Amino acid sequence: MTQQPPPQSPETPDGAPEQTAALWFEQTQAQPYPSFLPVSPQPPAEPLPPAFGQPAEGPAQSAKPRRLAELVTVAALAAVLASTGTYAVTRIDSSATPAAQTRASSTTSAAPVVQADASAPNWSVTADAVSPSVVAITVTSGQGGGQGSGVIFDTKGHILTNNHVVAAGGQGSQISVTLNDKRTYDATVVGTDPSTDLAVIKLTNAPSDLKAIALGDANVLKVGDPVMAVGNPLGLAGTVTTGIVSALNRPVTTSDQQQGDPTQQQTAADPVVTNAIQTSAAINPGNSGGALVNASGQLVGINSAIASLGSSSGSSSQSGNIGIGFAIPVNEAGSIADQLITSGKATHPYLGVQSKDDVVADGSAKRASAVLTNVVAGTPADKGGLRAGDAIIAVDGNSIDGSLSLVAQVRERSVGDKVTLKIVRDGKSQDISVTLVAKPATNQ
Repeated sequence: MTQQPPPQSPETPDGAPEQTAALWFEQTQAQPYPSFLPVSPQPPAEPLPPAFGQPAEGPAQSAKPRRLAELVTVAALAAVLASTGTYAVTRIDSSATPAAQTRASSTTSAAPVVQADASAPNWSVTADAVSPSVVAITVTSGQGGGQGSGVIFDTKGHILTNNHVVAAGGQGSQISVTLNDKRTYDATVVGTDPSTDLAVIKLTNAPSDLKAIALGDANVLKVGDPVMAVGNPLGLAGTVTTGIVSALNRPVTTSDQQQGDPTQQQTAADPVVTNAIQTSAAINPGNSGGALVNASGQLVGINSAIASLGSSSGSSSQSGNIGIGFAIPVNEAGSIADQLITSGKATHPYLGVQSKDDVVADGSAKRASAVLTNVVAGTPADKGGLRAGDAIIAVDGNSIDGSLSLVAQVRERSVGDKVTLKIVRDGKSQDISVTLVAKPATNQ
């Protein structure tokens, strides 16, 4: 059944009005579609799914919110990813061994693959390099459970995944992680961050030969760049699919409603909002928390959501791949992971405004924007000189076409970041610089 979008609340935790999924696609609604692969409340009689290293092909895999044109009805849910591939001559970087790539923090950014032809990558070589760093996650409890994916964040046994994956079994659930070589380990939760839908778990008695995934930079991605998704869709561990970056800075909101730990569920006041990478990668339940990598084998995103087609009656929807998948950029995911590993919790940047979707004049044309309805005293927005009535149309050069877009841009950044806001005030545009601070405790 289609979930009806909740009414707008005065303010989200980062100061902008809460928006429903209807804002990231025209006439879009969030639906209670699980982004993990559900399993029986009782432990399955069959063995755990095959580990990565036994790849199974997955199916191959939409539009930016428009305020003046009606788009097709679609619905967003938390889930996964995948895609289609090409071939070319490639070589493995001989220096990219786990030992050579491991820094003092036990993570790495060195590219494990050097492609001979970036326009026609050899995905087979990339898959060989990346698969050992991607895991299958199984969560079980008396209440239920699910299956998802994760990436080996460091050689100490920390696994980065989605919050909705680890919350699938509710309180008292057991988590097991299967490596690509079929070894399975128990795991415990290190920390969760529901507002970004990210979590870190740690292997119990982690082996010494773990291969941490190489961390890339999502900021250098361009639309059309080739990418590969690796994960555990529908329990088919080791599935590798390829595609392209379909769009960047795509504001996506999801509200995971599956059964699980009530303390991990999103509320109307704190939805998951992601300034997402949109990919044509094929996505299906179970890919959540898996890797989206570039042709060089570096992590550029954590797969977390898909779009699904809803019926006009709202009674059913098309589940699985329809060519529109979303990933949390690695820059944001890596920052949250570091915080969760260090302290078990994460802080988030705060601007201090309330806004609404509106259209403002831009010369002889019009453009969508986030119009401020309130500026909280003493906040970065107030100190920077923002006023109620100002229309924000860009953040650091990235277009803002509504409140959800503003929230996504702010959440993607870190505490202490200085950002430049382009606003329209009294019909004239100007730039205002502000420095983001940590969200006050009252807004957590």
